[in-house]
Amino acid sequence: MAEVVKDTNIQSSDEKKVVDSVDNFSTETVTSGPLSEEVKVFEKDFLFDKKADKYQKQKEEYESTIKDIKTHDRVMGEVTSIGDTEVLIDVGYKSEGVLFRDEFRENELPKVGDEIEVVIDILEDEETGRMYVSKKKADFIRVWERIKEIEVNDEKVEGTIQRRIKGGFVVDVMGVKCFLPGSQVDVNPVRDFDAHVGKTYEFKIVNLSELRKNVVLSRKVILEEALKEKREELLEEIQVGDVLEGRVKNITDFGVFIDLGGLDGLLHITDLSWGRVNHPREVVDLGQDIKVKVIDYDTEKKQVSLGLKQLEPHPWEGVEQKYPVDSIVDGKVVNITNYGAFVELEKGVEGLIHISEISWTKHIKHPTEVFTLNDMVKAKVLSIDPDERKISLGYKQLEPDPWEEAEDKYKPGTVHKGTVKKIIPKGAFVELEEGIEGFVYIADMSWTMNVRHPKQVINTGEKIKVKVLKFSKDERKISLGIKQLKENPWPDIEDTYVEGAVVEGEVAKITKNLVVFNLDYGMDGIVPKNQFPKKLRDDTDEKLDIGETMQLKVLEMNKDEKKLVLSRSQAISKDEEDVDKYMSDKEDTSDKIEIPNEVIDRVKDAEEKRKAEEKKAEEEKEEAAEKKAEKAEKKKKETKSKKSKKADKKEAEKAEKTKDEEEMEEEKEETEHKKEDKAEKTEKKKSAKKSKKSSKKAEKEESDKSEEREEDQKSDSKKDDSETAEKEDETEDDDE
Repeated sequence: MAEVVKDTNIQSSDEKKVVDSVDNFSTETVTSGPLSEEVKVFEKDFLFDKKADKYQKQKEEYESTIKDIKTHDRVMGEVTSIGDTEVLIDVGYKSEGVLFRDEFRENELPKVGDEIEVVIDILEDEETGRMYVSKKKADFIRVWERIKEIEVNDEKVEGTIQRRIKGGFVVDVMGVKCFLPGSQVDVNPVRDFDAHVGKTYEFKIVNLSELRKNVVLSRKVILEEALKEKREELLEEIQVGDVLEGRVKNITDFGVFIDLGGLDGLLHITDLSWGRVNHPREVVDLGQDIKVKVIDYDTEKKQVSLGLKQLEPHPWEGVEQKYPVDSIVDGKVVNITNYGAFVELEKGVEGLIHISEISWTKHIKHPTEVFTLNDMVKAKVLSIDPDERKISLGYKQLEPDPWEEAEDKYKPGTVHKGTVKKIIPKGAFVELEEGIEGFVYIADMSWTMNVRHPKQVINTGEKIKVKVLKFSKDERKISLGIKQLKENPWPDIEDTYVEGAVVEGEVAKITKNLVVFNLDYGMDGIVPKNQFPKKLRDDTDEKLDIGETMQLKVLEMNKDEKKLVLSRSQAISKDEEDVDKYMSDKEDTSDKIEIPNEVIDRVKDAEEKRKAEEKKAEEEKEEAAEKKAEKAEKKKKETKSKKSKKADKKEAEKAEKTKDEEEMEEEKEETEHKKEDKAEKTEKKKSAKKSKKSSKKAEKEESDKSEEREEDQKSDSKKDDSETAEKEDETEDDDE
């Protein structure tokens, strides 16, 4: 049975409205005591269905008034209230949107009732249930759409450069931060990037990224388009000889690029100035505005050659009147080469001081010995060639020529004192006075000594006497001689050292195969070892002492080679040979052999002679000790003489070499000499030890010989006594 509801039980006004609108009901009379009342009776299910339909209808009517809004939608809203931190926006949703106040600048704050565009940032926050909106995002989306439209239509956009960043700038375009590369700021290289900060320019969008919301701008593209039009106009009007204004765009080592306004021209370094220019920066600066002259134009390649010096007259015009020959001029040293120094007299006019015109007397190897770059110097004009544009200058001509007076002073045959300034293998330079030098050839250093190198005779810095042999003013040469200070000894030498003559010599040097002796007249003689007695041929260096004198026989004399070959064995007399033979055979002789008186006399004479020689040897030893230093020096010079054979072999080749090459070779030889000297000192020490040992050995041998002689004399006296006793016995027997 259906459940019913009586109208007396309906309390709410809404329920009454629903009941009044329903016709489907029945009536009943309700009595209570004396009272009675008619009531309406409704079916409960029908009544509530009717109520639900009304609520649903009202809900649909309410929801129809709410907009269909999603997150990230851009909508218009009305400002309903403004708080300290928030601005409420009615966007037609069931709740108002919250917009943070800091998205507005103070002077841009809206008023209640103003409509603004916002973006739904959060539709319904999970914690607060509120909706949040953003004005900045709405502005960005609106501007971004405009930027995309500009990029598609290839339009220009205006922006302000805000600040510098790595590689370029940040540009504000309608509130959007865009990137401007440093290379796209200007058509010319930018030297001062900070100068562009804060300036507003027109740009073109060259790249746009929808995903990253990046925009790349270029100002250079706009400038190039403008210059292109101007360039075409300039190419049609330009003519050789035109004077144009331009700006220095770039500077290189070979020249300068000038921006003529859409067209670049090359100003070569040679066309910057009539004078010498080491680098274009000496004349122009980057960004400088200058006037230039068109000196060439290639219509096919569209290339323009410019000149700066062509705006001024040529400096060589009237140069002969400005700088007459024999006049003294002032200038600056602008370049130095091996052959001379270039002096700038004025911009575009230079003269050359040749190396041969620097000094009358000094041997100048390189102009840097006298000049340095940028020196201010005086010079004399020697000649001018206007066609070749050459001026010859002289530096030495500022002073008188010392060789003018030297001819009278240094006549051939005169003797002068000088200082050895330099030694080379061929000879030595001797300074006679300041600025005047002469040369002593190696062949003019000694009559008798076979000089292999000048250092055997003289040393650098040594003061010596020389004789003038030849004087040449034209060649500025003086030939000098040392040996000519003495008379030529060779006539006397040839008379003294004839073949077969016996002479006295002093041991100077002992080698493996020969012994060198010092002779009179400064001559050296050699004795091969096979020309010594047999007992001296072995261990000669131990048996002979440096400084020992002995008789020698001349075997050969060669004047050209200054060579004497001698013999010791052939200089020994026959008596000495007999004594030596007798002494050597004495041990094998029987005691009973009768020695002839003649032999005994010879032995006594030889003994006395030997004692005299020993005494003389002792005296000579004392003298030798004093002369050891001098002999050691001679030995050193002779060693050097031997080692300088290499220099003689190369002398023919060196004759054609320059002086510089000879000096280099001399330095090498000096290094070799130093090494040889060191080796010689070591050898000298060894030979000193050997000579000391040999002297001790010789003394011992002499003492042994003297003891043997004493024993021989004793034995001889014993023999004489025995023979006398025998004779006396025979006499006694005869008497009996």
